[in-house]
Amino acid sequence: MSEVKFYSIEGRMLISHDKMPTWQKFRKIVRAIKPEHAIEKVLSELGSNHRVKRYHIIIERVREVKLEEITDTNLIRLARLKRWVKV
Repeated sequence: MSEVKFYSIEGRMLISHDKMPTWQKFRKIVRAIKPEHAIEKVLSELGSNHRVKRYHIIIERVREVKLEEITDTNLIRLARLKRWVKV
């Protein structure tokens, strides 16, 4: 079984490309097995939350993040889970 890791994805996305196009920087930390899966998750989240097309998103940097570098408490709790419990 593959180990799930945390990846930091940094880049830019084009906001309001019709009237006044502006590039906005973003940085997201996601859990994934491979860097390709992390990129896919970020593209999906940005597209659904901000209505940005994939060709308006530029990924500039992908790197693996250690648990000590993460500041989001929800991600830390998720990483420390021992097992999943189905209800």
